[in-house]
Amino acid sequence: MPQPQPTETRNLDRYGNAPLPWSRAHTLLESGPKGPLAGFFLGTVGPDARPHVAGVGALWHDGELYFTSGPGTRKSRDLSANPACTLAVKFPGLDLTFEGVAFRVQEDEVLESVAAAYRQLGWPAVVDAGIFTATFSAPSAGPPPWHLYRFTCHTAVGVASEEPHGATLWRFSGQGGLTA
Repeated sequence: MPQPQPTETRNLDRYGNAPLPWSRAHTLLESGPKGPLAGFFLGTVGPDARPHVAGVGALWHDGELYFTSGPGTRKSRDLSANPACTLAVKFPGLDLTFEGVAFRVQEDEVLESVAAAYRQLGWPAVVDAGIFTATFSAPSAGPPPWHLYRFTCHTAVGVASEEPHGATLWRFSGQGGLTA
């Protein structure tokens, strides 16, 4: 899949560093740590306006970010009421925060493709009637079954912790977000 291109790039660095290229973030999403090694955190807001953050097993697959969550978890209930959310991850040399929306995936082809990608990482996910099941999952996912969510990004911020340093905001437009 072709690399998405931001529609806006803004330098947030106050130390004179150049804006970070989106390609640096994209490369880490494509080939950086996967599964539990990546350590993604999902931020949601409930109907009562209380914020909530939880670790999720996010996966970059075919140019999109996906994660799972049990229907009874707070994050799933929050997303049902308000799909606006954030995802954050600390990759080697680059911290990334994404703002966007997440909606439940119900297309069988996508469910099967993402389940296969999770199996390659060692999680034995199986699709059964539009939901994921497996013999185990992370405790934060709640008990089975699990819904699959697709995250669509409209804004990303990268802060480099290794050379070249910098801090940059990228905006994406259109329905595809990072998928351009």
